[in-house]
Amino acid sequence: MTRAANRLVVTALLLLSASPAVRLSALTAQDSFPSRPPKPTPLPPVRFPPFKETTLPNGLQLAVVEHHEQPVVSVALSFRAGAIYDPPGKEGLSDLVAELLTKGSETRSADQIAATIEGVGGSLAASSDADFLTITADVLSDQVDLAFELLGDVTLHPSFPVGELELARTQALSALQVELSRPAAVAARFFAKEIYGDNPYGRSPTPESFKAVLRDDVVSFAAERLRPGGALLVVAGDVTEPQVRSLVDKAFPGWHGAPPAAPAPRPVPARTATDILLVHRPGSTQANIVLGNPTILPTDPLYYPARVATQVLGGGADSRLFLILREQKSWTYGAYANLRRYRGVGYWQASAEVRSDVTDSALTELLRQVDRVRTEAIPDSELASTKGFLVGSFPLTIETPSQVASQVANAKLLGLGDDYLRLYRERLAAVTASQARAAAARLYRRKALAIVVVGDATKLSDRLAGVASVRIVDVDGKPLTPADLNPKAAAVSLDTAQFVPHSDSLRVLIQGNPVGGSLSTLRRTADSLVYSERSDLGPVFQQQTTVVLDPSDGSPRLLDQVTVQQGQKAETHLKYAEARVKGRIAVPQQDGTVRQFDIDTVLPPGTLDENTVPVVVPAFPLAPGKTFTVGFFSPSEKVTKPLTFKVAAPERVSVPAGVFQAYHIDVSGARVPLIIWVSVDTPRRVVKTEFVGQPFVVELVK
Repeated sequence: MTRAANRLVVTALLLLSASPAVRLSALTAQDSFPSRPPKPTPLPPVRFPPFKETTLPNGLQLAVVEHHEQPVVSVALSFRAGAIYDPPGKEGLSDLVAELLTKGSETRSADQIAATIEGVGGSLAASSDADFLTITADVLSDQVDLAFELLGDVTLHPSFPVGELELARTQALSALQVELSRPAAVAARFFAKEIYGDNPYGRSPTPESFKAVLRDDVVSFAAERLRPGGALLVVAGDVTEPQVRSLVDKAFPGWHGAPPAAPAPRPVPARTATDILLVHRPGSTQANIVLGNPTILPTDPLYYPARVATQVLGGGADSRLFLILREQKSWTYGAYANLRRYRGVGYWQASAEVRSDVTDSALTELLRQVDRVRTEAIPDSELASTKGFLVGSFPLTIETPSQVASQVANAKLLGLGDDYLRLYRERLAAVTASQARAAAARLYRRKALAIVVVGDATKLSDRLAGVASVRIVDVDGKPLTPADLNPKAAAVSLDTAQFVPHSDSLRVLIQGNPVGGSLSTLRRTADSLVYSERSDLGPVFQQQTTVVLDPSDGSPRLLDQVTVQQGQKAETHLKYAEARVKGRIAVPQQDGTVRQFDIDTVLPPGTLDENTVPVVVPAFPLAPGKTFTVGFFSPSEKVTKPLTFKVAAPERVSVPAGVFQAYHIDVSGARVPLIIWVSVDTPRRVVKTEFVGQPFVVELVK
């Protein structure tokens, strides 16, 4: 046993031999427990490494943070080239430029750039936010020369290959489609437009704006905005300032350019009342609430008390919104508030996703909590714990060279001052309850809030009218009236020439991976059309469906459907006749059981069976810009639902069966919104189906 181990054993024995009785008597004495917690000790200084700043002759600002604790170097080169500089009608241009910077230079292809940096265990990437476009590199310190070589190459000599642009555009459109399927993202887009109006901070990319971007736009944007004048280069890690100066000179020879022109700032619209913008998303079972308003410039000292007040309101799992709306009321999985800083005027917001049936109650409670923070002093204990969290968590944000570089870049880009990082904790710790309340009273404009709610307006409009005045729009921003919320289904005259007998093979993909498929056939008998479909997703789901239709109008006559879901078999047999549907419906349940229902109900004229969508939709009189609202009986839901089909211009669709020009048809009113692509060439065929917001895709194989 070592001498150190001996000392450890001896110390343990001495502790164990102490008199328990004496210790217990001391601990249980009435006067041994303090009535108040001890005063907090002074904050230990943050060991933020000093950084050296200089402005190079070409106008590039350089900040070097020597941080020798790890053999790593992080580099961030930022330009005033964010989304606010996108030309109107070409929103998304900055994103595409950032994506393409590392996808090819005059001497390296995208694959060569990736292989070079990944070969040394590093990373090189570019991204764009509202204000800035930033190129970052992270490498081990012995590879810093290579990092600067690549950084200079992609900055000075990007080639912007046409093929890479088209790939980036396709990826951006796909990501945007997913984003627009998420109600929270839809709410965020409408909220930005509500609070900023025509100000660039209120604009968002659209499919049309991404498609409008040409390669010439990318080249011009990069040439005009990626200049050394006004740019910031932050280097943090295991380097020295002289070393970095040498690396910059070598990587950016002859680089020059004055700061890019700054467009005239547009004012933020002044709101005069609190109202609700209700975005109608048919079929939504929940509602996404976002409320707030523009606030202050990033340099305003009011930021610190406002940061504390916002943390109290909704900064985390111990905040008021979370504890009340989730823990007490069980209305939501989470409710939050945050304070956002831009280089221009920022904003604050509070948000929650709640059940539709409690939306008005949740919004009322949310507003009540906003009023409390504005008008009531924060209790000492709550204030202390909030500031303790904010102050105590700050050191966790400057642990690595990458984090240090990010913090320094943020402070410099927003003009927060040389002492911002050094005094950040002290300024938060000094905030008083009265200062936090005053900041909330000034920034939370209770009588001029923008409130956005995304959900099914048929369930929400009357509820919300009791909270504030309501304006209703669809997900494209088109104003709606209450009468528009319940579109009346109408019979559609089908093009029966599209009812051509055929057999189709389709595959089902989940997150891009094949998981099963289906076989469908359409055949004629003496007086009927018979549509059969057999779907097989392995042991999870199998279904055999047969529908007999009237060949003159596509109306259903008989439905026979056998479903096996996780081993449970359910059979549905329905007869459609004389404007009624009769029969027995069986529906598999999540708990593994099967529920059966007898049905005998009247159907509105022109009602179709939802299982016949692949047959009847290609027979609609399709043309770009047309909209059809048709009643479909859903056996699993036992109701007739009006489904709305919006036909967009044909687009190129590639599936295993080939490449098709196909109508893009957005379908709403179902439990899950759909996008259906129907071939333009006749006889028309469904070639692809996507379930919006879900990872499911069905594609034609042959």
